[in-house]
Amino acid sequence: MASLRDIRKRIKSVKNTQKITKAMKMVSAAKLRRATERVMAARPFADKIADTAAALARRAELLGEAPHPLLAHRPESEQGGTLEILAITSDRGLCGAFNSNVIRRSLRTRFDAKDVHKQVRVSTVGRKAAEAMKREAVPSRKTYEGVWDGLSYHKAQAIAFELSELFIAGEIDAVTIVYNEFVNAGTQRVVVDQILPIVAAKSDEQDTVDFKYEPDRAVLLDALLPRQLATRIYRALLESAAAEHAARMQAMENASKNAKEMVGSLTLYYNRARQAAITKELMEIIGGAEALKG
Repeated sequence: MASLRDIRKRIKSVKNTQKITKAMKMVSAAKLRRATERVMAARPFADKIADTAAALARRAELLGEAPHPLLAHRPESEQGGTLEILAITSDRGLCGAFNSNVIRRSLRTRFDAKDVHKQVRVSTVGRKAAEAMKREAVPSRKTYEGVWDGLSYHKAQAIAFELSELFIAGEIDAVTIVYNEFVNAGTQRVVVDQILPIVAAKSDEQDTVDFKYEPDRAVLLDALLPRQLATRIYRALLESAAAEHAARMQAMENASKNAKEMVGSLTLYYNRARQAAITKELMEIIGGAEALKG
């Protein structure tokens, strides 16, 4: 049985831990507000540029123009070549199942893709994904480091440029990203999204309407498609950042509640042990007094 001193030390330790988890929750809540604002600001632009690029690509396809390199779908025999999976996690833990959900889905996607593609490669954003791939003995083509240290559009653009260069060169035939999408402060959803090749819009009644382009459609696609790819990656990074703060805030709240319950249980145990010790001492005193009388 633990001594009263040991129980007091443990209560103090749990209370100190509770202070830390409460502080981390407050920090994550403050960061979440800023991250949410960035996500909400980026979503309309990302959706609009994706719709515009898809519509332009569809019109070019209907007119029989040569497809842009980023729109080129490999034939099945060639597309069975190489798929690259970009797994996006955080650099830090203490955020519940945030990282493990993405890692599991990435490994599952990799396993399922082996039936379609001859080769499946993995790249990672975030230290947790890189460590997991190393632990699972999954070779990683590249680990993008320092992305979360001052997240910006330029960092997403650099990733997009490298992937598009590999795609145009024929080293990879498709690119899929796996990340956590921010839904709300209590919910994050794992998303598996193909970003290369870029998919043209589906046929509809507007396909018969075309526009005049200045300077021309090819130049516009050359400028628009790389930016659309970078925007999709940037949005995924923003979504992941917001989801991480939300997951950590929720995890720290649960940890604080568990610490509070543990302090209550330990305090009750301490009081019972203290009462038992006092009762034992009283019994010894009474026994000694009775022995003296006898």
